[in-house]
Amino acid sequence: MKFFIHGLLYVLIVIVINFTSCKILRPNLMLTTPSNYKFADLNDSLSRISYLLAPNDIISFQIFTNDGFKMVDVINNAQASFFVKAEATIEQDGTVKMPMIGRVKISGLTVPEAEKKLEALYSEFYIKPFVRLSVNNKRVIVFPGNSAQAKVIPLQNNNTTVLEAIALAGGIPEDGKAYKVKLIRTLPDGKSLVYLLDLSTIDGLSKGQTTVLANDIIYVEPRYRPLQAFVRDVSPLVSLLLSTLIFLRVYRSF
Repeated sequence: MKFFIHGLLYVLIVIVINFTSCKILRPNLMLTTPSNYKFADLNDSLSRISYLLAPNDIISFQIFTNDGFKMVDVINNAQASFFVKAEATIEQDGTVKMPMIGRVKISGLTVPEAEKKLEALYSEFYIKPFVRLSVNNKRVIVFPGNSAQAKVIPLQNNNTTVLEAIALAGGIPEDGKAYKVKLIRTLPDGKSLVYLLDLSTIDGLSKGQTTVLANDIIYVEPRYRPLQAFVRDVSPLVSLLLSTLIFLRVYRSF
């Protein structure tokens, strides 16, 4: 009997040791980086990156004449107007079906580059066309420090900042680390850049004013409460072992 009790205690110790690992006590922790991870230079790289159009983007476009002359809206069969307006979706092959000119590949281009390309194509039909293009379904994903409160934030403004996106998600909760905010951006080649932002002091205001791009991920690392997590995860096992010991003690008393 004594050997059996010692065996149970040994099992309990092994379980406790194993439960101290990060993946067991913190199974909801996402997007972790190793201690020696080299974060991207925030000021250097962000200033050179522009959003590139991608499949599934829903775009709105308007076509104007540069000189302000009225033009016939052949897309909507309307009376003469100063511009033509329509909406389209970029397909998986990177093309978009445009009125009059058919399918045009614009995936991988910036918005200004796509506008210039469309202006060149529409110059066959309009005199000095001016194209204005915008993406309607741009969004960022914000994990504010509690994964259950993660939100997808639509970008209605092109100059939305990190602080604004976090505010739209409800701010950083008590369990979030304001000094460990990760901005994750995926480049067209599939490579991801990870920027580390410290928003816990007033000095971090400049980093918080960083403009976000569509499909960015803002991840606020949650604060770790080891005692609370340990009690929550280990207490059922401890209770089971204690119940077993009590049962054996009662059984021996008969």
